[in-house]
Amino acid sequence: MAAEPGAAGLRDPYFPRLGNGGYDVRHYALTLDYDPATGRLTGTADITARATQALSAFNLDLAGLTVRSATVDGEPAAVSRSGEELTVRPASALADDATFRTVIRYSGVPLTFTDEDAEEGWLKSSDGALALGQPTGSMTWFPGNHHPGDKATYAVTVTVPEGYEALSNGELKEHRTRRGRATYAWRSAEPMASYVATVAVGRYETKVSRTPSGLPVHTATKGSEADPELLARIPELLEWEVENFGPYPFSSVGAIVDPTVDVPYALETQTRPFFAADTFTVEFVVHELAHQWYGNSVSPESWRDMWLNESFATYAEWLYAEDFEAKPAQENFEEAFADAANWAFPPAAPPSAERISDAPVYGRGAMVLHKIRQAVGDDTFFSILSGWPAEHRHGNASTADFTRYVEGRAGKDLDAVWDVWLYGGERPARP
Repeated sequence: MAAEPGAAGLRDPYFPRLGNGGYDVRHYALTLDYDPATGRLTGTADITARATQALSAFNLDLAGLTVRSATVDGEPAAVSRSGEELTVRPASALADDATFRTVIRYSGVPLTFTDEDAEEGWLKSSDGALALGQPTGSMTWFPGNHHPGDKATYAVTVTVPEGYEALSNGELKEHRTRRGRATYAWRSAEPMASYVATVAVGRYETKVSRTPSGLPVHTATKGSEADPELLARIPELLEWEVENFGPYPFSSVGAIVDPTVDVPYALETQTRPFFAADTFTVEFVVHELAHQWYGNSVSPESWRDMWLNESFATYAEWLYAEDFEAKPAQENFEEAFADAANWAFPPAAPPSAERISDAPVYGRGAMVLHKIRQAVGDDTFFSILSGWPAEHRHGNASTADFTRYVEGRAGKDLDAVWDVWLYGGERPARP
């Protein structure tokens, strides 16, 4: 078959132009230089991928920034831009199933995406910047295949002025200083969706400790809002989640706490959850740590499956209240049931991209899990909590995958749960 251009989108039901067809990324090696004084980022993205068709051209998602050059397998490649689509045309067509490397050199002041509720992308802090990518903001700081369906390993090397810290996901493999510039090399050996990749630059106070099982805990804090007692509880909380959700899927854990980043949310950035002002609480920590299993290791097949991330993380809060605060999950269920906001739409069918993070995805999603628990009993339910992320470890899954899995473990039809709680349009008369 003759080589053809890869698709300029993966037809996600909410973000049809997000991601790109024709290839599968295996690894990103990102080399970044950031100047907090000017806000300018200079980067090189060295991307290793496998062609899934014969390719005459392929696309990368990139918003803003100026592309300086591009190569494919060491040869200069032509590039063109149309909005957030960067098209790369190699000098020679790529064969189906061929592994190839493309290197993109770029620079500029990264963008911040703003909507009526919050900001994402490259965000300024009091003395640096922070990258938060859910759902599309990662394209503001590096070119790539920015759909959660294409996960890859990462190597992120960041150079900043001496006196600044630069953090990313995974493990710190090298830290060196030369001529007033400090370089930090981070590596993520486990696959990661681009929306949970992060870089944080600032004058942070950093610490490294270990969980009782020996897992490294990297924390970076700024200001007085980072409760030291809660920071010290991260190993304990992680071990409690391991008891409930099964083996931790990554090689490190930690937190970035920066109240100077002006966003109203926390985010489950892989291995290094981020917390802004007023979000560094035990409930948020439990929630974002739970995402390491649900959302980060087993990632959504499409953004329609966002409820699979948020329902489990919300239910983790209910389980924490049950175990540590003597508040049964049934009480949280009844409170969620009474909240009209949770009934605006079914959790598995948000009406638009703007609403994939609305209340039903969280509260009603957690209600779905509670109804499963009531239908199958605690023994089977807790086996589902640990078995589901084990079944799809470092992969992707859909709502249909989940309902099949649960019915397989339960050994019975659960249409009564799905029809009313997952897909039903109206609130039942009674909980």
